[in-house]
Parts: sequence; C-alpha cells; structure tokens
Amino acid sequence: MPSLDQVSVLLVWTAVAIYALAFIFYTIDLARRSSQALDAKDAAAVRDRELVAAGGGDAVAGVRAGGSASLVVAPSQRVRPVFARIGTSLTWLAFLFHIGADVLRGVAAGRVPWANMYEFALTGTMLVVAVFLAVLFRYDLRFLGALITGLVVLLLGGSIFAFYVQVAPLADPLKSPWLVIHVFVASLATAFFALTFGLSLLQLLQSRHERKVLTADGAPVRGWGFLRTLPSSDTLESLAYRFAIVGFIFWTFTLIAGSIWANDAWGRFWGFDTKEVWTFVIWVLYAGYIHARATRGWRGTRSAWLSIIGFTAVLFNFAVVNVFFKGLHAYSGLTN
Repeated sequence: MPSLDQVSVLLVWTAVAIYALAFIFYTIDLARRSSQALDAKDAAAVRDRELVAAGGGDAVAGVRAGGSASLVVAPSQRVRPVFARIGTSLTWLAFLFHIGADVLRGVAAGRVPWANMYEFALTGTMLVVAVFLAVLFRYDLRFLGALITGLVVLLLGGSIFAFYVQVAPLADPLKSPWLVIHVFVASLATAFFALTFGLSLLQLLQSRHERKVLTADGAPVRGWGFLRTLPSSDTLESLAYRFAIVGFIFWTFTLIAGSIWANDAWGRFWGFDTKEVWTFVIWVLYAGYIHARATRGWRGTRSAWLSIIGFTAVLFNFAVVNVFFKGLHAYSGLTN
C-alpha cells in the first residue's frame, strides 16, 4: 500500500498535468479573443485619439481611457468565453488536487508542510493559485491565467525533479511556532508578488502597444493581438500597485518575524546571514517600487521594471540562495 507521501506526490503530478491543460485553454482563449477584437480595438483607439486631439488634450490619455473599468465586473455580468471558462474550471480542479497533495504531505510529516524547499514550493504555488482564484471574484483577470498556470507548472513540476526529499524530522531551530507563521506569511507575500509580476509584465507590453497605436496614424499595428483585449497600461499598473502593497505588508511582517525567530534560535536579531540579507534586499526593492509608483516621475515603464526585478529577486532567493549559498538558513533538505 502506498504511503501518504507517495499519494501526495501522485496528487502533485495530477495537479501539474491539469494545470498544464488549463494553461493550454487559457492560451487558446487569448488567441481567440485577439482575432475577434483585432479590428474593433484598433478602430476604437484611433477614434479616441482623434477625439482627444480635437479637444487639445493628451492623446495618450485618450488611448488609455478604453478598458479602464473592464476589470471590476460582477462574475454574473462578465463575458463568458468558453475556453477561458474551461481554463478556470481546470484551474479549480487542479487546485483541489494541489490542496490534497499539500495536506497529505503535512499529515505524513506530522507538521506543517513547508519545512524544506520542496514543501515551500508545494505550499507557495498553492497559495499563488489560491490568491489568483480568490481575486477572480473581484477582478476579471482571466487574461493572467496562462501566465499564472504556466508559472505554477514550471515551479511545481521543477520542484519535484530538483527539490523533492523524503519526509524527515525537523532540525532543532525549526521546532518553533514561528515556522508556522513566518514561512506561511512569506509564501502568501510571494503569491501577491507573483500577481504583481504578471500585471507589470503585461503593463510593459500594453504600454508599448499603446505607443505603436499612437504613432501608426490609423495604419494597422503589428504585434501580439491579445493586447487589444486587455485593459489600459494605467489600469494594469494601478492594480499591480495594489497587489504589491499587500505583498509588501506581508513581506515586512516576514522580515520582522524572522528577526524575532532568529533571536530565539541563535541569540541575535540580525547577523547578515545570506538569507537575511536577500530577504532585506527584496524588501528594499518593493519599497522602492511602491515609492516610485507614488512619485509621478517614476510611473509607467520604469516602475514596472522595478516590480519585475523584485519578483526575480524573490525567485533568486528561493532557487539560488537556498542551494548555493552557505548560511544558518540551510534547511533546504537537499544533501550536498
């Protein structure tokens, strides 16, 4: 009879496979929406530009005005494209298998399932999907589905190959209530940073598309057609900023809780350990992003790049610092 951990791994692979199917359907949905809205979107953008130019206003504002209210739509009143609905349904199904895998791993270990890199990836990606699905009740972000499910497939599938370890007893410093609080909140912050990353990436693409429309002077604009179905770059930036603030609050708590735990475990609040330094670097990057967004001169492309760099640092902190850097936070579970 298979052990609980073996069943957990089977559920993980099932979830990865279903997430991959969801990614395919979300991608098909983007392609179909692109072809359907191609002509209408460009024509609307040209009309907006002409109206604003006639009034002596800012042409960019005219283009960006379209789509700014399309994110906040009640689920019952949204457009219901079939492939997006299938993608979302599959994401929910995969999420249920994902929860089962996480719970069984915790039951098999007799503790919370986030004490090593494999378990952190298992729980972290689950929270990314949980936040994405929860946000869908408020904002219509199904256009992010391909990016979110694709990211989860890469991270969760890769963690099975690279970071999987058998259930093992906790190291003494991890036998603390702070393991439950500190690591879970860090995972939750990472989930919000992942959504911020996705929105900032699309913001860059949408901003470039808007500039092309402005300079095309009515001519057809080449590029990724699905951008014509997305909200304006200003709308994407505004929502990314909101998610970044939530993630930043959780990450600030992570930094403070980690210092308290370090004092309990090692007798000091701060020791310039590699993990501590990178946690602080990430905090500084997102603090800079939030400040840059609040400062008018740093809105737009430059603040979006700072957001993307911040999430890159989060991934680096997880996948590189935990493996290749020596320090007191050597709890990856991997053998040298």
